[in-house]
Amino acid sequence: MPLILVAFTLIAVVILYFQYNPLEHSKKFMFRRFVNWFPMGMSYAFLYMARYNLNVTKNALGPLMNKESFGLIFGAGTITYGLSFLINGPLVDKIGGKRGIIIATLGSSIANIAMGILTFLLLNDRWPFDITISFAILYSLNMFFQSYGAVSIIKVKAYWFHVRERGIFGAIFGTLISFGVYFAFDWGQAIAEASSASITTPTTFQIYFRQIFALEGKQTNATWLVFFIPATILLVWTLLDAWLIKDTPSKANFEDFDTHDASSGEMHVEYTMVETLKLVFKNPVLMMIAVVEFTTGVIRNGVMQWYFIFAKEVKQPGAEFFLHHWGLLLCISGIIGGFTIGYASDHIFHSRRSPPVAIAGVLILVLSLVLCAILYTSPIGVGVCAVAICLLSISIHSLMSGTAAADFGGRKLTATASGITDGFVYLGTGLQSVSLGYLTGHSWLFWPAFLVPFAVLSIYIAVKMWGHLPEATRKYLVTVEKVTIKEVSVVEISQNIKS
Repeated sequence: MPLILVAFTLIAVVILYFQYNPLEHSKKFMFRRFVNWFPMGMSYAFLYMARYNLNVTKNALGPLMNKESFGLIFGAGTITYGLSFLINGPLVDKIGGKRGIIIATLGSSIANIAMGILTFLLLNDRWPFDITISFAILYSLNMFFQSYGAVSIIKVKAYWFHVRERGIFGAIFGTLISFGVYFAFDWGQAIAEASSASITTPTTFQIYFRQIFALEGKQTNATWLVFFIPATILLVWTLLDAWLIKDTPSKANFEDFDTHDASSGEMHVEYTMVETLKLVFKNPVLMMIAVVEFTTGVIRNGVMQWYFIFAKEVKQPGAEFFLHHWGLLLCISGIIGGFTIGYASDHIFHSRRSPPVAIAGVLILVLSLVLCAILYTSPIGVGVCAVAICLLSISIHSLMSGTAAADFGGRKLTATASGITDGFVYLGTGLQSVSLGYLTGHSWLFWPAFLVPFAVLSIYIAVKMWGHLPEATRKYLVTVEKVTIKEVSVVEISQNIKS
């Protein structure tokens, strides 16, 4: 049933894509653009499966990987991911998104195979080295290659989507993230359970799964398949990406067009890698986006990663549904949130990205405080709050890294701009991973309380950049849509709220 629901959701997203055509592109162009983003998007979704399979493995390994060890491993990987953008952002701006996504899928596949071999040796008592250091090295390698994924998608998107279409593409980007979370948690958990040596009454799926992988009669868990299966899927998408993707419309025999982002009128200018980095780090709006994304990294992964562990450790009577279908819930909620915030950005706020982000931040703050109050008293309430926070934080991430960074970076600097901002997401993720891995060992109450100050910071920055737009977008709105957007200060907004 969950698989059918996800399939129908994917079909609905594709239908919405073809129906949303504000610039009146030809049907042929719309179809070719679909052929371009769909394989990249599914590649990115399975990159997520090959990223968060570590969470599933942690639960499957039990005492072999405790919370502090998991926190350090995940933290090492995410910090590597964040810092990698200093290299691969400018590189993808040079080599193009097609090559970037191939590097991502192929490299992550190899790293996952290595982690699968490590897990096999560990479960068979043939790994003599420290598990934390070993996994941290391999997971960091995986995350280095993973970091090519998002910047490559956004690099290609910048040439194929106009600024007025990008809010909805941000929703599509969030949808792909949501599918990846579903693959990681629900498919990954299903693989781990089917691979267990202690199954007494296997389901039909588990029977066929065990026959295919010759697991009958095995005395140890085959948890390594949690790594091997996504690695194999990524190799398939690598081949499809190499065949189908084109970096720009002109390479697919269509005419390139002005997307009215920050690169409008400057496409002829060439930058070195150092100049590219300087332009991004000196841009105050991009740095504000980066700060919002840092807080998003803390909040999104602080809930997505730790509710799964919390519900395993602290029994949630009456709320088992949330744990058993965690990936599906995040998938559906992320899609709903992504399209809501993307539509609001494009239609209500005229392609401004920060107003809906500020509103989402306020809701996250309220939900975090509620979570603090009901953590040990309302299992269903905790599950609802956790899903709602993930919905909002995935939405913010898809709109900030997937859209705002591309708007203000422009086509020339898209990969670097989105990479730096996405890097801040994972610096935040690394911070929460290491911090909560330690703090939750003392009390789970530290978990929701840790999120509160980051929600406040997110709201402040989003309000501060409330009226910001790239100059080319502002001119397009004035000349084509007859809309004037006024930049306002935090003080003006607070005064309006009071009045």
